[in-house]
Amino acid sequence: MKWMRFRIRTNEESEDIIVSSMMDIGLEGAQIEDNAPLTAADKEQMFTDDLQDADDEETGVDSCAYSNVEEGAAYLNFFLELGDDNMLNVNVYDENGEESTVKKTPDQIKTEIKEVLDELRSFSDIGDGTISVDVTEDIDWINNWKQYFHKFYVENVLVIPSWETMDDEDEKKAEIVLHIDPGTAFGTGMHETTQLCIKALKKYMTKDAEILDVGTGSGVLSILAKKFGAGHAVGTDLDPCSEPAVADNKKANGIKEEDFDLIIGNIIDDESVQNKVGKEKYDIVVANILPYVLVPLTPIVPGLLKKGGIYITSGIIEAKEDVVRKAHEEAGLEVIEIGKQGEWVSVISRKA
Repeated sequence: MKWMRFRIRTNEESEDIIVSSMMDIGLEGAQIEDNAPLTAADKEQMFTDDLQDADDEETGVDSCAYSNVEEGAAYLNFFLELGDDNMLNVNVYDENGEESTVKKTPDQIKTEIKEVLDELRSFSDIGDGTISVDVTEDIDWINNWKQYFHKFYVENVLVIPSWETMDDEDEKKAEIVLHIDPGTAFGTGMHETTQLCIKALKKYMTKDAEILDVGTGSGVLSILAKKFGAGHAVGTDLDPCSEPAVADNKKANGIKEEDFDLIIGNIIDDESVQNKVGKEKYDIVVANILPYVLVPLTPIVPGLLKKGGIYITSGIIEAKEDVVRKAHEEAGLEVIEIGKQGEWVSVISRKA
């Protein structure tokens, strides 16, 4: 299998915002080259190339000879499968958040990357912003990811993978424990956007609340909602791979089958999914999804919430805060809180 690599030269400060923005055009996931020292947390949440530990066999990190990266500079590498017809397979989303795979030429993708970078450059210093393109043979950058994901805390919540155990300190410190085996398809709960949602769920949870988790993935937020006191959770996701991930995590956390229902499908435009989800029955709707999905999702949320219900959204880079806030307001919701962590934002509103 061959892959086409699109390589962007930028700076360390712009890595997150560019990686997030590229998802809008179907570039999902990035290999990052820079000289920034990795913290222990960095190593736990990503498989990456570490200059400082290039000769450290214990870390298992491949240095890939990146020592020539200039101080402060960064290179972001995005990979797309290259077919025998020299076309690229790209996962894209329509205005309703519906996913499909389309074929595009390398020149088309390069043009779209340039348009995204030009937009970012209008309000942020993204450095050089040059783009190079080459072809590489079959690569496998996620097989060893588990060795970099270890237990961590979000306030008093301990998130611990299935391959680790609690120690005496954890037994004393952790008030709530989330056992998780995220697999390779979904997040672990470590990202700032998920943590913003976790904190908001804790803050706005009421006893026996009914929860809707849109884009539930491996079920992290729904399971934690139950542990925070929710009575019942419903999760929706487009990806059928969510089913085994959710099932495993429900079992690991002692969540009863009837307490967390999973629905596969698009809640934005699939009437059958909307009927299964139900109307005006939720105390909290949470959605940790990128803005291009949050915007078309938000107009239907008031019809899902009870009066006084809370809508928690995250997955939002700072530059898109106003776009998502406007979507809340235009849906008739009252914005009551803006949360921030790193370069990420959560927008929280209430139904009157």
